[in-house]
Amino acid sequence: MKLRKFLIAAVAVMGLSSLTSCNYNSLVEKQQSVDQSWAEVENQYQRRSDLIPNLVSTVKGYAAHEEGTFTKVTEARAKATSITIDAENLNEETLEKFQSAQNELTGALKSLLAVSEAYPDLKANENFKDLQVQLEGTENRIATARGRYTESVKDYNTSIKKFPTMIYAGWFGFSPKPQFKAVAGAETAPVVQF
Repeated sequence: MKLRKFLIAAVAVMGLSSLTSCNYNSLVEKQQSVDQSWAEVENQYQRRSDLIPNLVSTVKGYAAHEEGTFTKVTEARAKATSITIDAENLNEETLEKFQSAQNELTGALKSLLAVSEAYPDLKANENFKDLQVQLEGTENRIATARGRYTESVKDYNTSIKKFPTMIYAGWFGFSPKPQFKAVAGAETAPVVQF
């Protein structure tokens, strides 16, 4: 009987020693990294959203009869900026909603830039060129921010799934964070014709 109590006590001591604050603190740091990475993703999408009114105004001056395209871009921007996600409430469903709105805005921007192809004077306009370069730079920043977010989530999700951390991660409220998913059809290369 004494041997059994001794073994239970030894197992309990070993179990408690694995529940050190270092693991908890590490999870907190990783969770904060995910939250910070998500804030950067939102920041870059906001930057893109802030550029859009200037881009629309510049194009509008040259292509007044393209009102449907302008309306589509404006509505998509409004929808994309209306969806914000607190890092604490980030889950598969909210991320999917956010990504869907951003993808809709991306499609509307493509239509707007396609309109510019029909107007050589617009393509030569310095304001338009500058805005287009800024938009391209912002798209690159978005891709970089999303990549950093993905890495942070991978590191965090892996940490909470490793043994022995997985045993107590749920006790302290650490749950998996969602990843970005590719847009349907992204696996198919676009057809380029000349």
